[in-house]
Amino acid sequence: MAIRGNVSFDIETCKGCELCIDACPQESLALSREINAQGYHYAVLIRDNCTGCVNCALVCPDAVITVFREDRKSGKVPLAKISNVTGNITVTIDDERGNP
Repeated sequence: MAIRGNVSFDIETCKGCELCIDACPQESLALSREINAQGYHYAVLIRDNCTGCVNCALVCPDAVITVFREDRKSGKVPLAKISNVTGNITVTIDDERGNP
């Protein structure tokens, strides 16, 4: 079963820190040519090779990234979204079968 990933960004909140770009092992992300309302170039998906590894979401200091995984059976499934972080957090990621 081929697992594919996808990411979405809250582009108006992204400050273009590039941490997600550096964390992506597939080199799927880059900064946009456009700027958002805050005046920043924001992160975008530039390649269709995302695996949904969640590295980008884990390093994002502003929690603007949502990661999805999809397979042929169940379709697109949200995998990771980190938001409203005010202190230390623990992240658990289930494997493809739903096991932690």
